Amino acid sequence: MKKLSKAILERDARRDIGAEVLEAIREIKAGGGRRFTVQVTAATEARLKLGLSQADFAAMLGVSARTLQDWEQGRREPSGAAKALLKVAVAAPKTVRKVLAAA
Repeated sequence: MKKLSKAILERDARRDIGAEVLEAIREIKAGGGRRFTVQVTAATEARLKLGLSQADFAAMLGVSARTLQDWEQGRREPSGAAKALLKVAVAAPKTVRKVLAAA
């Protein structure tokens, strides 16, 4: 482990971590702080509506789990046919499950 410089050790000795945490909590409660939003892709939404794991959903669609992960994480876009199927899965998950299970 690297040795800490004398200046850093002196700075840390003067800090009141408890007060800093309380100040941060007050700021968050007041509506401050950083906020993050997560965009859910159509692939993720469809999979969650069907209640399937990534592996099961990928097998149902006939794609690899890696391809599905790429779609869900926004690294790749599904083809036109896959996009259409995902839209149908979001709109009517029970129907998609029944039809694809029978295939």
